[in-house]
Amino acid sequence: MKPELNPSAVLFDLDGTLIDTAPDFVRVLNRMRTAYGLDQLPVPYIRCMVSNGARGMVRVGFGLEPNDHGYQQKHTEFLDLYEQGMTIDTCLFEGMDSLLRNLEQRAIPWGIVTNKPVRFAAPVVAALGLAERCGTLICPDHVSQRKPHPEPMFLACKEVNVEPQTAIYVGDHQRDIDAGMNAGMTTIAVRYGYIEKPEEADLWGSHYTVDSVSELAKLLQ
Repeated sequence: MKPELNPSAVLFDLDGTLIDTAPDFVRVLNRMRTAYGLDQLPVPYIRCMVSNGARGMVRVGFGLEPNDHGYQQKHTEFLDLYEQGMTIDTCLFEGMDSLLRNLEQRAIPWGIVTNKPVRFAAPVVAALGLAERCGTLICPDHVSQRKPHPEPMFLACKEVNVEPQTAIYVGDHQRDIDAGMNAGMTTIAVRYGYIEKPEEADLWGSHYTVDSVSELAKLLQ
């Protein structure tokens, strides 16, 4: 039986759930590939890996894993280039601003729990005009354990003054759903995010799964 949706707060993953950061990830990775004499990769091929951050970009762009020779250099290079242009094309997903305003009008606090380091997350959130609107922004820098551990979820709920079991967490990755479930929260998986195989979202064990922001908005009404 699915829990009723009458949340005290709604928390979101950042990349692929609340905001579309893929265009800037794609641009930076293909710029790097061009610099190394490689052909540019198709947008969909890169996009589905964005939730895995710089590690995912180095893997998809250069076939390197963390223990491989040359990985660290390319990882650092990607992050430095991304930091220089991480708000050029990044935007809220279409319909998300309306969803957030609806929550605000109903006095339901919302916040962000992300595995994106604060070095990158805070400037992006500020550039999109969300810094003063969101009730909390929790990054790995703020906790000792990152998602899927529930620690970031507990801290976010504490900062918006709600009990985890009365809150909702929305995400586009298995670790998001695991983190929410581990904290005792109601979870919603979004298939519009950065997922290699969208049908896999049905296997994550979330309480709800949606295909679009409009469907998410209806669920949260």
